[in-house]
Amino acid sequence: MLSTPILLDYQSSTPCSKDVVDSMKPFWSEIFSNPASKSNLAGINASAVLEASREKIEQNLFLKNKKVIFTSGATESNNLALLGFARNFYKNTGNYGHIITLKTEHKAVLEPLNQLKKEGFMVTEINPEKDGLISEEQFKKNIREDTFLVSVMLANNEIGVIQPIENISKICKSRGITFHSDFAQCLGYMVLDNLLSDVNMITISSHKIYGPKGIGLLLIDEEINLEPLIVGGGQEYGLRSGTLPLPLVVGFAKAIEIAVLNQKNNAEKLLFHRNNLLEGLLKNNSGLLINGSIEKRLPHNLNLTVLDLNGAKFHKLLKSKIICSSGSACSNGEPSHVLLALGRSFKEAESSIRLSIGLSTNAKDIKEAINILTNTIRSLR
Repeated sequence: MLSTPILLDYQSSTPCSKDVVDSMKPFWSEIFSNPASKSNLAGINASAVLEASREKIEQNLFLKNKKVIFTSGATESNNLALLGFARNFYKNTGNYGHIITLKTEHKAVLEPLNQLKKEGFMVTEINPEKDGLISEEQFKKNIREDTFLVSVMLANNEIGVIQPIENISKICKSRGITFHSDFAQCLGYMVLDNLLSDVNMITISSHKIYGPKGIGLLLIDEEINLEPLIVGGGQEYGLRSGTLPLPLVVGFAKAIEIAVLNQKNNAEKLLFHRNNLLEGLLKNNSGLLINGSIEKRLPHNLNLTVLDLNGAKFHKLLKSKIICSSGSACSNGEPSHVLLALGRSFKEAESSIRLSIGLSTNAKDIKEAINILTNTIRSLR
């Protein structure tokens, strides 16, 4: 038995890096004032730190003509983008328009859209191809005259596939459709190029990039108007009232700086370990199915279906040996809606596993994980 299980669940969350923790230290008990209280010097200083962090993020992400809105995380950012934009659309037009998304989106997108359906909006959930990618032809077919909003995540949180966001963005722009995308899994793991400017509303998470939990971003084009979900103080351009957690803001800004600076080297390292893990598992085991495109995929993601075994027993045996996921971190143990959308059966979805590599993962971890998974699969079969 290993003294501690091997951690291969870095897409659920990442530990705060030491540099991020150090950057936050002064703002817990030294510079602790409310950045919204500008009637005194302490509050003014806190506000200056807040705005400096915002500017730092804009510079590191090369943002132009975007508002940087701090939220409590990716879930709130998605809710604010989708609910806020749709309700503002109805307020200004009096129409319940049409929204397009994918069946494989995160629940933090699908559930707000379900809420909008209850309010009168029409939502189309497109089924992806077998490789998890959206078909451009299928996407175009589902656009209607009243389509005003599209939400498609850049990289899937479960199967890691990278959608053709640039093409979707061009189609949306040509039709005058506002485009939202959840980038929570992407920053620091892939080159974003012009995508940050191509997409109208973007969600980013801190704790996925070795930053603190409880803080996220919504980036929106300057001309976009949203109905706020939280009112009471008018912070964040009047879109998100409440006292901002200054230490988390500073830590998030630092995490973004580090992620962008080290993106190329980190991606190469993660891809090296991911490929070795996949090669070792395929070499030692039959009946493994890769879920989603392996070519158009995040470098640290591997999602496999293991055939011919009991999924519940499989995950139970692994629990004390490997920290991994049977789906997304938020799926409450239910079979993945993403895998079901790809055509996996209920039983196959239950016997699937998401393994995600982290920056502290090493060759020994990969070798031991291959042995543990292989022995577990053989024992169950």
